[in-house]
Parts: sequence; C-alpha cells; structure tokens
Amino acid sequence: MQGEIQYTAPVELAAAPYNRSEMARPPITITCECGETKRVAYGQRWKCDTCGRSWNTEQIPPEEYEGLMRRMRRHKIEVLVIAAAVIAVLALLIIFVSGRFVALVPLAMAVWLFFFLPFWRRRFRRTAHDAPRWELHPE
Repeated sequence: MQGEIQYTAPVELAAAPYNRSEMARPPITITCECGETKRVAYGQRWKCDTCGRSWNTEQIPPEEYEGLMRRMRRHKIEVLVIAAAVIAVLALLIIFVSGRFVALVPLAMAVWLFFFLPFWRRRFRRTAHDAPRWELHPE
C-alpha cells in the first residue's frame, strides 16, 4: 500500500499576508503507510515520526493542484460577487425608489442565510471532496 494524499479544506484561517497574490494555500493531508497522518503545505517534505519514511508533496502534478486551487477560488469569488450584487440592488432601491425597501433587508438576509449559504457550502465541500487523490511514493 502506498501513501495516500488528499486535499483538505482549511479548518481555520491563517494570518493573511499583505501581498494577497501570495496567500497561504490550504494544507494537504498525507497518510503514511504506517497509519500516521500529517497536514503539509504543497511543495514541502514530511518525514514520518513513526516509521521514518519521507514524503514529498512535489510529486503532485502542479497543473492538477493549481486547477483545484482555481476551482476553490472561483467558489469564493462567486459568493462575494453575488453578495455585492444583492447589496447594490437593495441600496439602489432604497436610495432612488423608496425608503420602504429597507423592509426587504431582513428578508434578503434570511434568504441568504437559510437558502443560499447552505447551497453554496454544499457545492464548496463537494468540490473539496471530489478533489483528486494522489498516490505518493516514499523517498
């Protein structure tokens, strides 16, 4: 049996660097043949403390990993664009049509929270779950 490696969605947010183009990438979970598991950043090596095998995440094809990162970013950008569009429409209605449209804000928030976000989270998790699983070989 060879070591299995898979993409793991980030659990907590790391401190974002100033240069947003150099944002930290989510870790990759490596499961050693002995059963030890470790979350490692892409491009790094990990030596198993239990059996001493060394694993290198650079064995993952860069184009496949970048494709996965693009899909995950696209999901995040989609939700931001939709939120901005809804806010812009509501703001324009309130400012230019009537102040009575303020009553739609709680309704829009409820629709967002109870209908759209669960749908979006399922899509995001499905993308992470359907990510390719790479077979690494110990060095």
